[in-house]
Amino acid sequence: MSEQEKKLLSLGGNKKLELKTKPVSTEGAVPAGSVKQSFSHGRTNTVMVEKKRGAAKKTGEVSIAATDQRGSMVKGPEPGTSVNLGGRGRATSAVIRNLTSEERDARARALRGAVLDHDRRDTEHVLPDAQISIGGEAATAPLTRDTLRQRELEELRRIQEQEKTEGDRRRVEDAARGRDLQSTRKGEASGRGASNMTAARLGDSPARPAGAPGRRGAAEEEEEGGRGRKPGRNTPAAPRRAPGDQRRGGGRITVTQALTDDEGGGRRRSVASIRRRIERERREAMQGQQEQQKIVRDVVIPEAITVQELANRMAERGADVIKALMKMGVMATITQTIDADTAELVTAELGHRVKRVAEADIETGFAAAADTPEMLKARPPVVTVMGHVDHGKTSLLDALRHTSVVAGEAGGITQHIGAYQVVLPEASHGFDRITFIDTPGHAAFTEMRSRGAQITDIVILVVAADDGIKPQTIEAINHAKAAHVPIVVAINKIDLPAAKPDRVRQELLQHDIQVEEMGGDVLSVEISAKTGRGLDKLREAILLQAEILDLKANPDRPAEGAVVEAKLEKGRGAVATVLVRRGTLKVGDIFVTGSESGKVRALIDDHGKNVVAAGPAMPVEVIGFNGVPVAGDELTVVPDEGKAREIAEFRLRRKKTLAAAASQRGTLEQMLENIKAGAVKEFAVLIKGDVHGSIEAIKTALVKLGDDSTEVRVRVLDAAVGAVTESDVTLAKASQALIIGFNVRANSQAREMAKRDGVEIRYYSIIYNVIDDVKQALSGLLAPTLREKFLGNAQILQVFNITKVGKVAGCKVTEGVVKRGAKVRLLRDNVVIHEGTLKTLKRVKDEVKEVREGLECGMAFENYDNIETGDTIECFEMEEIARQL
Repeated sequence: MSEQEKKLLSLGGNKKLELKTKPVSTEGAVPAGSVKQSFSHGRTNTVMVEKKRGAAKKTGEVSIAATDQRGSMVKGPEPGTSVNLGGRGRATSAVIRNLTSEERDARARALRGAVLDHDRRDTEHVLPDAQISIGGEAATAPLTRDTLRQRELEELRRIQEQEKTEGDRRRVEDAARGRDLQSTRKGEASGRGASNMTAARLGDSPARPAGAPGRRGAAEEEEEGGRGRKPGRNTPAAPRRAPGDQRRGGGRITVTQALTDDEGGGRRRSVASIRRRIERERREAMQGQQEQQKIVRDVVIPEAITVQELANRMAERGADVIKALMKMGVMATITQTIDADTAELVTAELGHRVKRVAEADIETGFAAAADTPEMLKARPPVVTVMGHVDHGKTSLLDALRHTSVVAGEAGGITQHIGAYQVVLPEASHGFDRITFIDTPGHAAFTEMRSRGAQITDIVILVVAADDGIKPQTIEAINHAKAAHVPIVVAINKIDLPAAKPDRVRQELLQHDIQVEEMGGDVLSVEISAKTGRGLDKLREAILLQAEILDLKANPDRPAEGAVVEAKLEKGRGAVATVLVRRGTLKVGDIFVTGSESGKVRALIDDHGKNVVAAGPAMPVEVIGFNGVPVAGDELTVVPDEGKAREIAEFRLRRKKTLAAAASQRGTLEQMLENIKAGAVKEFAVLIKGDVHGSIEAIKTALVKLGDDSTEVRVRVLDAAVGAVTESDVTLAKASQALIIGFNVRANSQAREMAKRDGVEIRYYSIIYNVIDDVKQALSGLLAPTLREKFLGNAQILQVFNITKVGKVAGCKVTEGVVKRGAKVRLLRDNVVIHEGTLKTLKRVKDEVKEVREGLECGMAFENYDNIETGDTIECFEMEEIARQL
């Protein structure tokens, strides 16, 4: 049998029933290219088989065309349309649809069974071998045309019955589901808003594809209409759904459902069940939160804390903390700061454990442990030279060091504190060197002298033999006694003819200083710094006193020291002179000094040479500060940079807090008292200097100027080390302040800005001049003193009443002079009855400025005319006298 004689019956990929035939060359058979169909009651029909070229070649599909008995060609039905099968005018309406996977499987099983049955039967009309291809599977069996057509019709009827049964089942389910949904909505009308929103967000029913029908496909409705209703009758409209009513059998499907379940017949959860599940989960979650046990926490409470921060540390709501505070009688907002005691009570009230800490605890353990006696080694003595100004302190140090420091001092006086180390020609009393600290003698440098006395071992009190005891000498004695350090008296200028050392020793007795010559225990040496007389004896006395003190320190530990002086240098930054007390300071050490920290980048000794390390009692210049430290602060080496920065920041915050508290305005009572007494006038200044010690002395001296006055005072806006900059000029302009530059100058930008803005900058190199100028400026702010100056008297001889002028007194000047515009008093029987000014003063008919004694004149008072003959007019004027502080 050739391939052309074969007939093909197959189901293609588009689920269409296809039949391919070839002409049969037997007698009595149907014409080639046609198929004969048999129906009941003897009806037959011939169907022409037509090949579709083009699309049919690609898909392998063939459409069926039917030719009626009259020979007319009729095309096969399209998918989704009705076809009438049957005889004698009775029509059975069927819908040819795209087949589902179940239908394809059922049809494949039916065809396989037909093939097996055909093998067991003998047929009269044997067709050529037919190849049946279903879903890619092929089977070959001889079939008759009538048998094949009958089985196709039976398969079509079975499919229609299944669809009808499925449609009935769906309608029953939809009706039951609608009743359940209506009852659920009535029972859960209250409190279901949130669940509806959640269910809508979760997407209870999948989104309906574009173009999909509302509930069921159009083919199903048409099929049901064809089965259950008469043709041409309209389908009744579906009942309207309530808003939010989403049914399980709706037309919204997902892609996954469309691929796995074409009919959508799978059972899914309803909207009501999803809402009930969400509500149940919410109640369970709320019940779990209520039953959750409270967690007790350890709350760290500092000295001051905000309500919000306290709530965060306790993991409590801010409203609960505020409620607890209100129960205690404290009305506080969420951002308000409360003290540690109140925070502790609130924490205990809420059931947490309290752990009190102070911000100062950061410095706990900061100081190193004490040294054992085995670690201590001998160290050089530290000697501070103190005394009155111009008594020869710096000259004495120059003679000991063989230098000339005094030649570089402005005004011939020392205005800086210095630290030096003198190496002895040979060791004596166990020491080979001595460290000297030079202090200024001016009254303004009290802080420097006090600082020098605190860091020293021995004080050398220099007294001029020709001048005796002076105020700064007494102050130096008090500083030494307060520091509990021994004193060695050096009577200087012994080479002068007016020198009287015995008088100096006697004057010292008045201040409880008894020298050995007067039966005491204080060493005294007569010296001359100019000629070098007695310097060896002074050196010997210092070493002897140091031997008695047994000075020792541990060099093998982190360094600790004191800042003697600090300054800001161009190119090197902040530089401080540090005297190491114990330990060894090395290059690379990390340290903290007051509110500043840093790392040692270089160490320079008093001779200007770089050194690698500095041991106990050695003064060095330290380079590497982050900012200019305050003279007198302690320098301590710390293990890491983070610790140093943390300590420095804490000290800076504490410093700012204290400064803010000191600058706060007084209470309301104090303010009212100031208003009653008159506002205090302030003279604002801004101080810039070369070293911190000088700035400190100037600031202290200027503030003291206004201590004795209740009318004026000096307000120091800022006092810092360094040159005058643009920011200084801006600050001075805003406060109308005077800029004082002590041994510093303003840069070019600052000078231009000051000239443009009218800010005055004054430069000084001697502290006397600074104090005198500021004192004079304060005196100018004082209100002048008013004093009355008597001018003369005039006797009223006659009173004239002139129209439109009033009363005019005809007078004769009896004493002095009477001036126009001067103050006058009207005396009647030597009693003052009026005080005012003259309105007019005439001589004959002319206005004159003054009338002298013995002359007559006419006078009239301003706004006063109660004058009588015999009254006396006293003329005087007020003059202003400038006051001085």
